[in-house]
Amino acid sequence: MKGQKKEEGKPVEVEEVEEWEVERILNKKKIRGVEKYLVRWKGFTAEENTWERKEDLGNAKEALAEFKGRIEVEVRKQEKIDRVEE
Repeated sequence: MKGQKKEEGKPVEVEEVEEWEVERILNKKKIRGVEKYLVRWKGFTAEENTWERKEDLGNAKEALAEFKGRIEVEVRKQEKIDRVEE
C-alpha cells in the first residue's frame, strides 16, 4: 500500500525450525471444506499477506484466538442490530 513502511521480515526459531511469525489473522474462508485464514506476517507489507490452512498455523494459537474473539464480538453486534431492525 502506498506510504506503508516495509520492515524486513525475519524468521523465528520454533523447536529448532525457522518459521515466519504471524502478526495478525485478518479473515477466514472455507473452500471445499478446508478452512483458510488470511495471515498478516510480522515484518511484511499487506501485499505479502497469504491464505494459510488452519493446520499450518499450529504455532499461531494466540493470533487465532484473538481473531475468533474479534469475530464473536462482530457477530454479537450484528445480532443486536438485527433485533433492533425487526
